[in-house]
Amino acid sequence: MAFLLGAAAFVVALLVSVMLHEGGHLLTAKRFGMKATQYFVGFGPTLWSRRRGETEYGVKALPLGGFVRIVGYTPLEEVPPADRERAFYRQPAGRRAVVISAGVVANFVFAFLLLAVMAMTLGELHPGTASNTVDTVADCVPSRSSASCAGRPESPAKAAGIRPGDRIERVGGTPVADWTRFREALDATRPGQAVPMAIARGTARTTVTVTLADVGGASFVGVSSKIVGRRYERRGPVAAAGYAGRTLGAMVQGVGRVVVDLPAALPKLFSPERSQTPGGQVGSVVGATEVSGQIFSSHGTGRDKAFLFLQLVVSVNVFLGALNVLPLLPLDGGHLAVVAYERLRARAARARGRPDPGPVDMTRLMPVTYLAILLLVGLGVLLMVADLLNPLQIP
Repeated sequence: MAFLLGAAAFVVALLVSVMLHEGGHLLTAKRFGMKATQYFVGFGPTLWSRRRGETEYGVKALPLGGFVRIVGYTPLEEVPPADRERAFYRQPAGRRAVVISAGVVANFVFAFLLLAVMAMTLGELHPGTASNTVDTVADCVPSRSSASCAGRPESPAKAAGIRPGDRIERVGGTPVADWTRFREALDATRPGQAVPMAIARGTARTTVTVTLADVGGASFVGVSSKIVGRRYERRGPVAAAGYAGRTLGAMVQGVGRVVVDLPAALPKLFSPERSQTPGGQVGSVVGATEVSGQIFSSHGTGRDKAFLFLQLVVSVNVFLGALNVLPLLPLDGGHLAVVAYERLRARAARARGRPDPGPVDMTRLMPVTYLAILLLVGLGVLLMVADLLNPLQIP
């Protein structure tokens, strides 16, 4: 039940994010006197609509996005003579640029405000540090195809008698003072190797022999670290704004790393190593819905669940805004690039004493547009299939 509630909450949050994006286009278009005839959430058959003034507002059957229809958004549209002066493509370049970029701005402003509110209510999360003390011991060696332990071998840690609260002090001949040193010592081993581990249990000390399992080619023990120093700290308005700005900047940089790394990560989408690179951590709507369900059904506190869910909503808005900045038609960035090209071409013509060449011939850009749509849709379908067959897991 909690999983389904989390999935439903994410779908609602996604639709709100899309509504804000399209609302940015709508409000600025109306502010500049352009004619907007439709503002819809979803695609496909109309479930409900109502007309207010010259704009029809409504909901469609497929909750996969939304759209606002502005008359004359491209010169290819047929515009009635009565609306010609209000057509989008006939407006000054500055106004068109504002309307095009308003959707992206709406997503980033919403993400900033949500982060600030989180800092003032839930608090800024200080994640703490991973210690060399065992927090939990896995029951079995995990399988990619199932979360169940049925038929799976006992985890090396459980077989060796390691318990929660034990402090790992040495792996083989390597002393470990924290979790980083433990991981480094483990990385120096190979699956199947029998490794002695020095354990402190209260005031007693003992040595156990752990026969390492193989999970995706890496050595697996089956223990998690106890986190120390983890806490939330509520912030005032000024400090919350600073936190929101820093976090938003870090997220934008993260999206940049994902875009750069994604081509190299595509071959690993269906392998156990999927989440080990920034590009492999990107998912589809299906994957994000799955993660939201995992958050709601996890064993964390209500505060932890709220923080993780709102972070997911923020990341969706940042990704939605950043994606639309790409200079590809039919994305907002592509339309902005067209406006910028028109202005540069007009300035060059004016410098030569020639008349303004006018709007770009969009028919020449249609092949590039179709190619971009094909790539985006293909990538989306590929990520959906990967999320179904090799889903990402929250830490």
